[in-house]
Amino acid sequence: MQMTENRVVITGLGVCAPNGTTVEEFLHAIKNGLSGISHQPELERLGFSCQIAGKPTLDEARIAQYFTPLEIRSLASSGIVYGVIAGLDAWRNAGLEISAAADPDWDSGTFFGTGTSGIDKLRWAINKIDELDIRKLGSSVVAQTMASGVSAFISGKLGLGNQVSTNSAACATGTESILMAYDHIKSGKARRMLAGSTSDSGPYIWGGFDAMKVCTFKHNNSPESGSRPMSATASGFVPGSGAGAIVLESLESAQSRNASIYAEVIGGHINSGGQRGGGTMTAPNPGAVQRCIVKAIENARINPEDIDVINGHLTATSKDALEIENWKHALGSSKENFPYINSLKGMIGHCISASGSIECVASVLQLYEEFIFPNINCEDLNLEISSLIDERRVPRQLLKRSFNILAKASFGFGDVNACLILKKYRNG
Repeated sequence: MQMTENRVVITGLGVCAPNGTTVEEFLHAIKNGLSGISHQPELERLGFSCQIAGKPTLDEARIAQYFTPLEIRSLASSGIVYGVIAGLDAWRNAGLEISAAADPDWDSGTFFGTGTSGIDKLRWAINKIDELDIRKLGSSVVAQTMASGVSAFISGKLGLGNQVSTNSAACATGTESILMAYDHIKSGKARRMLAGSTSDSGPYIWGGFDAMKVCTFKHNNSPESGSRPMSATASGFVPGSGAGAIVLESLESAQSRNASIYAEVIGGHINSGGQRGGGTMTAPNPGAVQRCIVKAIENARINPEDIDVINGHLTATSKDALEIENWKHALGSSKENFPYINSLKGMIGHCISASGSIECVASVLQLYEEFIFPNINCEDLNLEISSLIDERRVPRQLLKRSFNILAKASFGFGDVNACLILKKYRNG
């Protein structure tokens, strides 16, 4: 007997991004091409080559809305702060209550990913141990430094009783978490899942990338022009941080409570290139990337030509042209019929493990609000890219238009790939 598969829709969004820490702020920023990248005095003091970054702006009053005074007193993990804010905002945005019931909500869970957690707290704890002052570590060190700290905090605040887990897949983490939640609901294991990812801010997160010389050093005096995906003058990525969160729900559940629906998730795929076929720890296996896209399209039961818009990974490095080439091969498209493509990283930088989830929020907003956001800092399109696709498919200005299907992909260190297919929801 064939098992019934649930349709899965998106009913809630939350974001804590460098250019907006509410959905309203973020929507305004991406429509208008507003950058959240700024000069970071601490990176300059420490002698970083890249002294600019994207970092959410939050004040104490805002943080106090999400954490108890006791939690705030010992809270040193920016990633947990960003994740909890984005996650709880998405829950409320979906029209769901933060329950104080004694019993857990057995129908709801979370997959909320991260790369690292509480690096500042961990450094402080290590110093205490080195100083033989172990008894002063306190009770909050473990919760803030364990990888699952963010999902544990969210689960406790929402009373989630279904699966609660933290995934980690480098830069593909956020997109992977959404696909995991999609599969969980589609198969009937949950009615609702909160999916997302987060990344800490600061030199201990960004230092390794600066040491690898993959970050730009040419725009320390002009931060907003520093992140340049698909540009001929791109010189490396700008590090960023933050969190994105999405509430996924079975269509039946959403309809039963008359929830607003942003979009439908119709498929996707996750794979790895195995660090073979040209893939390495830091470079993608082109065959695996193309396979991931093809399998996502097959899983969504659409044709390649049905894709109207691609929200790419596109980091402002030498791999941008290769990504376009991979998309072109996977879709079998000509130069003229390639979909529109954009990258959010021009506005927020590369938010590492949070990049996929923040960019997925932007992708959903494009579908729902009927626009395609501009690729900023791309006035001088890379010649290799313009030889592959019609440059009009890389919009430099806001395009106001309705479209039906968007493909979002993220590719991460370790040669891992995730591709999500979103569709505009229409009643019925």
